[in-house]
Amino acid sequence: MAEALWTIDELLAATGGRLHGTVTPPLTAVTIDSRAAKAGDIFVAIKGDKHDGHDFVASALKAGAGLGLVSRATPEMLAAGPVLEVADDALRGLEKMGLAARARSQAQIVAVTGSVGKTSTKEMLRTALAASGETHASAASFNNHWGVPLTLARMPRSAAFGIFEIGMNHSGEITPLVGMVRPHVAVITTIAASHLGNFSSLDGIADAKAEIFTGVVPGGHAVISRDTPYFEHLSAAAWACGIRSVVSFGMHPDSDVRLERVALLADCCCVTADVMGDTVSYRLGLPGEHMAVNSLAVLAAAKLTGADLARAAIALAAAAPAKGRGVRERLSIAGGELLLIDESYNANPASVAAALGLLGAAQPPRGGRRIAVLGDMLELGEQSPELHAGLLEPMDAAKVDVLYAAGPLVANLWARVAESRRGVYAETSEGLRDALLKGLKPGDVVMIKGSLGSRMGPLVEAIRAAHPPLAKET
Repeated sequence: MAEALWTIDELLAATGGRLHGTVTPPLTAVTIDSRAAKAGDIFVAIKGDKHDGHDFVASALKAGAGLGLVSRATPEMLAAGPVLEVADDALRGLEKMGLAARARSQAQIVAVTGSVGKTSTKEMLRTALAASGETHASAASFNNHWGVPLTLARMPRSAAFGIFEIGMNHSGEITPLVGMVRPHVAVITTIAASHLGNFSSLDGIADAKAEIFTGVVPGGHAVISRDTPYFEHLSAAAWACGIRSVVSFGMHPDSDVRLERVALLADCCCVTADVMGDTVSYRLGLPGEHMAVNSLAVLAAAKLTGADLARAAIALAAAAPAKGRGVRERLSIAGGELLLIDESYNANPASVAAALGLLGAAQPPRGGRRIAVLGDMLELGEQSPELHAGLLEPMDAAKVDVLYAAGPLVANLWARVAESRRGVYAETSEGLRDALLKGLKPGDVVMIKGSLGSRMGPLVEAIRAAHPPLAKET
């Protein structure tokens, strides 16, 4: 029998809810997706922007879910299975579960935020800390008002380490989330132009990210990039929150965790770093200098949480890119193969520059080209046209041969690109599809990047559908 994640007594104590029906233990998981509900799941009926989970409680229970957590019970639900009815809305019930899970946990907790690199750093932490003990981490990018309490509610009491990604679009959003997580270590990867349309300046973004320090437990630590111009600003914010241990990381010579040497290869990095006095050499299974730098934050957190530093460094060889964040695939094309770099998950100027750097590091065979397929970077406010136009510099540095562009904002870049480097421009990603597929040739390296709203992901899927995978590089 699977080990119980929650007992009904714990749920009643945590939520103050009222149980209808009889629960058959064990309750082994928590989900908000009725389509994925299975035996032993607690299905939490939160209300989203498009759907109300209450409409799917009965189907989740019929599919085998062990319990529905709802704010209003109906006869249809009660006929389908056991239901826990809470006085507040179901999301508040989930938050109470998260708080109870955090209160019972003996795990060392790490929280990660930043304008770029949150998910990749979180995944590196998952890999590195798992070498020293049971590790629980956020799924995908579950970093918002429902993703954080859901991740907490899923945390086993046996976990030795817990890793939580915390995101924001507006000021004030991180504070309540980190108040639930209460990390021992808070990591800020960097400050960059992301969601700039919701802030008057980068200063505002820095202040919003610094909210992560408000939830750090007494005696906890702040891990901050020494390479960002906002290092002193963020350090002062940490100090103001009572944090007396501020650990810096980066290429800066004064970093507590310093990048000493890095060899950048097509699909990995070989790194030597000084980790607070310990020299560590390791292979990182992710390409790109930005990944190498963020791996320093991972090793800092590993040391601060008491994990085995050597094991953490060795484990990083197994790190792999998350979906849409640099996954590389060799695909079959008539007469040869092409390399697809999927960076389609999201975009801001810093992450696009880093993705172009990965494209530049790739070495196409003779006759192959470096092709960048870029969509609009959204939520950048009044500076959006110049920030898009400014992508020409990293594009030049990456020696991009051909640009395909989709969207009215990236048109500002398109206008600066020489005619000889232009592939096709379209108002939407769908408008690029046919021309892009027809334009690919054996030996090409294709990198696709854009904000979620630009819908660049379907272009990745279209290329995969037209050209079967040979093997994943990472």
